[in-house]
Amino acid sequence: MDKVCAVFGGSRGIGRAVAQLMAPKGYRLAIIARNLEGAKAAAGELGGDHLAFSCDVAKERDVQNTFEEMEKNLGRVNFLVNAAGINRDSLLVRTKTEDMISQLHTNLLGSMLTCKVALKTMIQQQRGSIVNVGFVHTDMTKDLKEEHLKKNIPLGRFGEPIDVAHAVVFLLESPYITGHVLVVDGGLQLMI
Repeated sequence: MDKVCAVFGGSRGIGRAVAQLMAPKGYRLAIIARNLEGAKAAAGELGGDHLAFSCDVAKERDVQNTFEEMEKNLGRVNFLVNAAGINRDSLLVRTKTEDMISQLHTNLLGSMLTCKVALKTMIQQQRGSIVNVGFVHTDMTKDLKEEHLKKNIPLGRFGEPIDVAHAVVFLLESPYITGHVLVVDGGLQLMI
């Protein structure tokens, strides 16, 4: 089976860490980000014949075109990682409506659109894996008041991208795990 994986949000943070773990395992990777130069830099660091693509996941036509290009250049995508996201964190009363809409379009609708396109191919192949990634300490979350939040995490630190990347690769390579939410939170859930 060809191991073709699309990593949306692959130029930074969790997506980049996932790609770094997957490349040595023989996956053919598509590194996708809004910023093509960032995606090219991340793909270039991996060595091999990995490719970079630019895509705004909040735009259905963009997502469709990107999958068509990936299939043409790498083959059918049978692994999908949704790590693309934006953060417009602020107090609700100060948050602009357009920032809320932008965040919903990228973080929620974007994952739904990529899954929709990927599922068509995966159903035809009768196989495939999708992992949608949540929240850890990355450039996107650097402005949070960490010290207060870390006190609630039993491990005493935020998760790093590599912590989540190991879980993502585990899920991608576990064909009999389906419909599961794997919590990678340093024990935070134990405190609730």
